[in-house]
Amino acid sequence: MKDLTGLKDGKPVPYRLGHFFIAVNPEFFLGLDVFKKTAGEICRKLRQSRKAPGAERIYTAGEKEYLEGLKREKEGVPVPEALQREMVQMRDELGLSRYRFAFEA
Repeated sequence: MKDLTGLKDGKPVPYRLGHFFIAVNPEFFLGLDVFKKTAGEICRKLRQSRKAPGAERIYTAGEKEYLEGLKREKEGVPVPEALQREMVQMRDELGLSRYRFAFEA
């Protein structure tokens, strides 16, 4: 499949990857309230574990991404200066100078 190939030394090679997905309805086993309580307890215990030297805290799965999402909702998405210049140049080349980007404020 063309979509599942990459390049190595300029030649197409198949990606060596695999995926596994599973969906489980916790209500089927123990009820949503019990599941949420148990999952919360597990996460709290994990976060209270001994941290690696120099680590501020322990994060659980998806927590860093969630916190970064909150930060970006509040502060916006950072756009590197080189990309900003390219965006402005492209806008100007297309004659769309009347539009402004938030980073130009």
